[in-house]
Amino acid sequence: MDPETALELVQHGVTLLLLDVPQYTLVGIDTQMFSVGPAFKGIKMIPPGPHFVYYSSSSRDGKEFSPITGFFNDIGPSEVIVRKWDQQEEKLVKVSEEEEERYCLAVKNLEFDRQLGPYNLSHYGDWKRLSNFITKSIIERLEPIGGDITVTCEKEMIRNTPKTEMEKALDKQLKASNLTTSIDGSQRKGCYYTTIPCVIKHRGITGQELTALNHDKTQLLETLLVKDYGGSEDLLLGELQFAFIAFLMGQSLEAFFQWKSLVSLLFGCIEAPFQTRSQLFTKFIKVIYYQLKFGLQKNGADESKPAFLDDSWFSSDSFLHHLFKDFFLLVQEASVVDGDLLSWTRKLKELLENYLGWEFQPNSAVDGMYFEENDEFAPVVEMLDDETSAA
Repeated sequence: MDPETALELVQHGVTLLLLDVPQYTLVGIDTQMFSVGPAFKGIKMIPPGPHFVYYSSSSRDGKEFSPITGFFNDIGPSEVIVRKWDQQEEKLVKVSEEEEERYCLAVKNLEFDRQLGPYNLSHYGDWKRLSNFITKSIIERLEPIGGDITVTCEKEMIRNTPKTEMEKALDKQLKASNLTTSIDGSQRKGCYYTTIPCVIKHRGITGQELTALNHDKTQLLETLLVKDYGGSEDLLLGELQFAFIAFLMGQSLEAFFQWKSLVSLLFGCIEAPFQTRSQLFTKFIKVIYYQLKFGLQKNGADESKPAFLDDSWFSSDSFLHHLFKDFFLLVQEASVVDGDLLSWTRKLKELLENYLGWEFQPNSAVDGMYFEENDEFAPVVEMLDDETSAA
């Protein structure tokens, strides 16, 4: 990068100033992670917008690490975020307003420039695709008191929750720590996620009607969109992305359960993808596609290992496999399918086949993904206009 472009990015980009962070601490922002060296003071040239900052303190020899703590922040152009390491709590904390003003001025005068690592802009595209529905209002709505998201606050919350093999692997982190309360002894609360009922219950309706409501979650989706999201589909998708990032980068088990609940809700809808919420489901499939594509990327020199997701994601018994199989079959049997939705469903199926090696039985969704043009059993692909698909 030429010096003029670099200076422009430094002056107009965001700076994350991290003071007194011990050597060997792992510090991450978005999809990038740094190991702190003796001169490290933070990260510069960060594009404005929503970001997730996370870190894990290290033992003196740099061989053992604490559970990750992370926080979201929506940052404006030329803004400076200042955090200082608290030795007693072993965490990053905010500084006083007076200190913040002083440090911000020093950053703008380039006094810390040599001690700031550059944000790798070549990775920014991945982050944008993982966070394009996250806004400042979503962060403020969902983040816990104090902003810190950490698995060490989630023991009581998830102790008695049934777990798959995937969830058990994440749960191992909890056993390594006894930190269920903050330093002053007060109980710490998790994120303010939307409550997603697993089973719909209604008084005054027949058992057959109740079964139908639980078989097709379309009515539940509509109710939640109005009641909890003010009618905004993008708010729901923003929460889905928030939870995935907090789970994948922040290793939050609470976030994983919320992500699973939202995914199960949407894939549990039968009517909505084809009649009432085609645009929402096209956006949803794109979100899931990019989440899994990033999470299943190969890990550096060891091409056999995914970077973030463990072997339990490869199991054909996983909840995701069942959800995808049912959805693909639903698309196959639908009489009318929005063109964009069908296109992204195909891309998602190919991703699962190529990265996870999942194979579906004959007469299942796989056969329905590649209809010949003259196939009399193929669903009708109808390109809906904005007014129709948003209805």
